[in-house]
Amino acid sequence: MKWIYLSVFIISLSACKDKSETTYPTEGPISESVYASGIVKSQDQYQAFASVSGIVEQILVQEGDRVNIGDPILTISHVAQQLNQENAALAANFADAANNQSKINDAQLFVDLAKNKWRTDSTLLVRQRNLWKQQIGTQVELEQRELATENSKAAYLSSMLKLKDLNRQIQFNAKQSIKNLSISKQLSADFTLRSQVNGIVYDLLKLKGEIVSPQTPLAIVGNPSQFILEMQVDEDDIFKVKVGLPVLLTLDAYKGQVFEASVTKIYPIMNERSKTFLVGAIFTQKPATLFPNVTFEANIILFKKEKALLIPRNYLVKDSLVIKASGDTVAVKTGLKDFKKIEIIQGLSAKDEIKMPGK
Repeated sequence: MKWIYLSVFIISLSACKDKSETTYPTEGPISESVYASGIVKSQDQYQAFASVSGIVEQILVQEGDRVNIGDPILTISHVAQQLNQENAALAANFADAANNQSKINDAQLFVDLAKNKWRTDSTLLVRQRNLWKQQIGTQVELEQRELATENSKAAYLSSMLKLKDLNRQIQFNAKQSIKNLSISKQLSADFTLRSQVNGIVYDLLKLKGEIVSPQTPLAIVGNPSQFILEMQVDEDDIFKVKVGLPVLLTLDAYKGQVFEASVTKIYPIMNERSKTFLVGAIFTQKPATLFPNVTFEANIILFKKEKALLIPRNYLVKDSLVIKASGDTVAVKTGLKDFKKIEIIQGLSAKDEIKMPGK
């Protein structure tokens, strides 16, 4: 009797195994997309760095404060640089052409004296020559007058060169000292961290009294008027993505809601560590409130159909075959697909009952 019951149980179990789930193709919308994850960033968001080392002296803003381009964010201690700037200002004042006019006047006076002496010696030479023609005087006196005239002429020309060199030297020193003062002022300005954008100070990364260097980020600043979506797309999918494609995304902060965006930029280099490409997008339908560095998940829509013949993907065999309820296997031509459904272009109709392949 036990063998009879056992046989009936085995037959019933076999019948259950042979019975597979069945369904009919349905009509509905479908879209094929590329998955991406990423973070939200404000427009022009950046980490602010100083170009000098030192100690944070003053913090002039708070997180959330609005700033404009050029507004100071914090200052770094720079006593030595301040002294250097004062020295440069003193040197510029000392070398200023107006303050050296007395030297030019003295040199000009020497030129005038040398010129007058040359004229006097030239006049005396002419007289001595006229006397010599009248056999008055001596050859030695004439030669002495000629030598005196040549010497005074040389002294005059030399004084002219010295005046010219003095003018050039004063002008050079004045310009050089002004340039040094400008460099010193620029170096002093480097000790004040200023905003590069019109926006908001999102974060201050250092406290007063902390040591900083050019490698130390000091603040995060960005423009909240627009937010940018930065998505990571796998290298296998990047060639399908084009600028202008629509994006559907969800944020953890807005559970159950789907927002829309559009691809605006594809960065042309792959991250070797993650094997992904960076893709930028902007919202076309955005949440009422957003904050930088919020994470999201997105689907970049490659193709979309409002009406297609669809079957569950797990009913497809080897990507091109479907088993009918009668047991016949038919070849089908497929189209768009998502995670759950796939479009049937040819080989089935909405009236064909199909069954799930056995495992």
